[in-house]
Amino acid sequence: MKNDYSYHDKVDINNSLKLRELINVLPPFAFEFFRGIEPTTSSRTRIAYAYDLRIFFDYILSFHDDFKEKALKDMIVDDLMIISPTDIEKYIEYLSYYYKDEKEHKNKERGKARKVASLRTFYNYFYKKQKISGNPALLVDLPKIHDKNITRLEIDEVARLLDEVESGDQLTTSQKKFHKHTRDRDLALLTVLLGTGIRVSECVGLDINDIDFDVNGIRIVRKGGNEVIIYFGDEVRESLLTYLEIRNKVIPATGHENALFLSLQNKRLSVRSVQNLVKKYSKVVTKLKNISPHKLRSTYGTNLYRETGDIYLVADVLGHKDVNTTKRHYAQIEDERRRSAAKVIKLRN
Repeated sequence: MKNDYSYHDKVDINNSLKLRELINVLPPFAFEFFRGIEPTTSSRTRIAYAYDLRIFFDYILSFHDDFKEKALKDMIVDDLMIISPTDIEKYIEYLSYYYKDEKEHKNKERGKARKVASLRTFYNYFYKKQKISGNPALLVDLPKIHDKNITRLEIDEVARLLDEVESGDQLTTSQKKFHKHTRDRDLALLTVLLGTGIRVSECVGLDINDIDFDVNGIRIVRKGGNEVIIYFGDEVRESLLTYLEIRNKVIPATGHENALFLSLQNKRLSVRSVQNLVKKYSKVVTKLKNISPHKLRSTYGTNLYRETGDIYLVADVLGHKDVNTTKRHYAQIEDERRRSAAKVIKLRN
């Protein structure tokens, strides 16, 4: 019996099943937290919280003297107040390097900060519900995160990247065998990423009927589940039309009939496949930059900001809920603009 679930419905269902598994290895009271934040968070965000909390409680049961004899299933919400800020500071140090399931794990500042932020949210939920008397995680400083330069492609690198997708001249012999079958798909996909700034998850979720050539727009589902229309230019239009001539002749695998971008197995492309595809072509163009689909998104944001100077427009098109996120990402360009402005004014001829 055929179901009518969309790609995004299937992702949410799979994420819900994964979250259920993760909650089962957390203290029983954690279920209340995840039920409480469900209306305001995406399934992916809740999964990230669950992973972070599992690491925290694994650490507490292994290294905190008051919990070494206690089973996870016997923990109650009051136990959260036994854990002190010092305990959390030791946990942060533990995150630098630890073993789990016979695998080595390391966290840099950004990873540590995210896990502490998850812990703050967890404590804060029960504090607001008046089930605990404080939030010791708030008394711990977040690890200092050093700002990184935005990695992106320059204009000439974008042109060379797309040229390489078209020609495939510098690919390996084995890659060239596949290239003749995937060239138009790859060119359309990369042109969409570079020409719209959408996320890789939004791109692989595109269906054929999400494209409207009358207005040059595509309908995407943002991380929070909201549908929005993103508009594209002539280059994106031409690459999509060329690809669709081929795509419409393909018989997709069952369950993938509506997918826009198909693999050689005629199934919807996965996020990992697109990541590998971007890496394959970008390595030919630049040896020093580690280019991912997210870096193509940064490339689009940079170009849009340089052309318009409108940070609010960039934030809106990229789907940033907080414009300050956009400002942080493009502060470097803002500094360049301020420097160029200083050179415009001449006090003496």
